[in-house]
Amino acid sequence: MGESTAAGFIAELETLRDPVELTKILRYFTAGPDEEFVGVRMGSIFELAKRHLDMPIAELESMLESSVHEVRVGACSIMGKAAAAKTATLERRGELYELYLRRSDRVNNWDLVDLAARDVLGGWLADKPRDPLYQLARSSFWPNRRSALLATAWFIRAGDVTDALAISELVVADSEPLVTKAAGWMLRYAGDTDRPALLAFLDAHAAAMPRVMLSNALEHMDAAEKAHYRGLGR
Repeated sequence: MGESTAAGFIAELETLRDPVELTKILRYFTAGPDEEFVGVRMGSIFELAKRHLDMPIAELESMLESSVHEVRVGACSIMGKAAAAKTATLERRGELYELYLRRSDRVNNWDLVDLAARDVLGGWLADKPRDPLYQLARSSFWPNRRSALLATAWFIRAGDVTDALAISELVVADSEPLVTKAAGWMLRYAGDTDRPALLAFLDAHAAAMPRVMLSNALEHMDAAEKAHYRGLGR
């Protein structure tokens, strides 16, 4: 098999179009002004991505530039899987990280962020200063803020909840539910690792947290704790 290309991936993707799947997808997504959906099952895209993990950065960037959502799903799936691969070189991981930051404008929906942020961003920054995540967290572009949050899942998995809590604090007043919901997930996950740290966060911020953020953060708590913190929430 030759080197993977964007054109080759897209040609394979075209054979997987399904009008029934398109109907299902459009129940959950609204196409933006420069975006279209063609109706390919997500599981099929992920399987296709596994066969293209060696795709060069320039080809991946070409896929990110596509107006077809499923093509960008493929790009982000490749990026996430390639960054997480045990065989990934330091150079490859660094290139994927730089691509994500350079073209974060095209990682512009919640599912795209969720496919790549943890392994591409979090994985690269695991042993480095996390300042880039705080820059993303302060961005006016909400997918960047979600990216910053999802990246912290890598750190939480390694037992470090500091950045998850700090970035969640930055978005407590966020008006975008897709950001505050992600913050709630990271808080819940952080609580599984360091429960006292989560309780301290909730004691300080529950009264100001949006309902979706608070509800997700409380998911693993008992009924009395949920009632207490919901009583403080807005």
